[in-house]
Amino acid sequence: MARYTGPSTKIARKFGEPIFGSDKYFEKRNYPPGMHGLAAKRKKSKEYATQLKEKQKVKYMYGVLERQFHNTYDKASRMAGQKGENLILLLESRLDNIVYRMGIAPTRAAARQLVSHHHITLNGNVCSIPSTTVKAGDTVAVRERSKSLEVIQNSVASVTKYSWLDFDTKTLSGKYLNVPTREEIPENINEQLIVDLYSK
Repeated sequence: MARYTGPSTKIARKFGEPIFGSDKYFEKRNYPPGMHGLAAKRKKSKEYATQLKEKQKVKYMYGVLERQFHNTYDKASRMAGQKGENLILLLESRLDNIVYRMGIAPTRAAARQLVSHHHITLNGNVCSIPSTTVKAGDTVAVRERSKSLEVIQNSVASVTKYSWLDFDTKTLSGKYLNVPTREEIPENINEQLIVDLYSK
């Protein structure tokens, strides 16, 4: 399966929440897509369907394909602690997500593009792999020749502060201070459903 590049609002409406961030079109039509919308006949979701839907939501949210997601889960299951929390923390530690959290890009998709187009440095070296794991203490910055890009300038104008990140809007560089706790991550994710799905 190739990475989804279609309308993001349609996917957000499918899951019933703005999983890609603020979306004015979702606010106008916050009901399921399709010709019937809310009038469609409702069937009671089975347990498997609920678990699968949660996994798909997280995959779309972080822009991760099936094999990447499965490998990340395998890595999380080998770590100490709870599998579900480890999974979310590993996804949060991806370079493209850190770029998004720092406010360098308006969305994770835009952050992934900035990374793959060689606009981002990790510890002073250009890194073009969005899935690179950022460790506590690492420095993420915008490449010198890319600092004037309009998409970056517009994005950093409204930066959201996170306790585990330190970002300087003047130098366009920041540090990943520490791995956040699950409670600090604002996304609405029930990771236990994913664990239950993979445990079958």
